[in-house]
Amino acid sequence: MFGLGTQELLIILVLVMVIFGAGKLPQVGEALGKGIRNFKKGVNDAQELGLTDLDDKEKPESSSERHEG
Repeated sequence: MFGLGTQELLIILVLVMVIFGAGKLPQVGEALGKGIRNFKKGVNDAQELGLTDLDDKEKPESSSERHEG
């Protein structure tokens, strides 16, 4: 999708380890996981409340639908 190969991923991993240190990586991963879970929960809650039902909104009628009869 982003065109990331093995070399690019290794460079990113090394940079993350340099910035955060090996000891902090588990904490960073845990925080990232919690953030993703909370985001998914928020999206699901919004869908249950009908806040993101974009497909159910009224669509403008096309010219062929208006002249049916």
